[in-house]
Amino acid sequence: MSLVVRVVAPDRTVWDDEAEEVILPSTTGQLGILGGHAPLLTALDTGVLRVRSTEGSKEWTAIALMGGFAEVDEDEVIILVNGAERGDSIDQAEAQKAYEAAQEKANSASAEDRQGTFKAGQALKKARARLQAAGGKI
Repeated sequence: MSLVVRVVAPDRTVWDDEAEEVILPSTTGQLGILGGHAPLLTALDTGVLRVRSTEGSKEWTAIALMGGFAEVDEDEVIILVNGAERGDSIDQAEAQKAYEAAQEKANSASAEDRQGTFKAGQALKKARARLQAAGGKI
């Protein structure tokens, strides 16, 4: 049983196709979605969405998500996000450099500067998601 999966960012539709399985980065952990899943509405965290598009395939498409919401209803998964980028369009070397820079900034953030610490943490989550979607190791 297949699913219709749509990933919609403010500027474009990142994915609109059928899939056999979807793994969502929800705010409470990873959620696996298969055909026949019960209706669901969940908040998404910054992380990597994984889509397996054909039955029996071991190939997964990774998409870096920058937070949003997902709705599952009647074998349709609608994902509305603040930003998204397919892993196959991310330069892995550039993503690795961005991750290392974000990690350095997060490590050097002052505990007294709560806003700066928060922003550095968010930038690190985004850089980590991009690197993981591109196939890099953390």
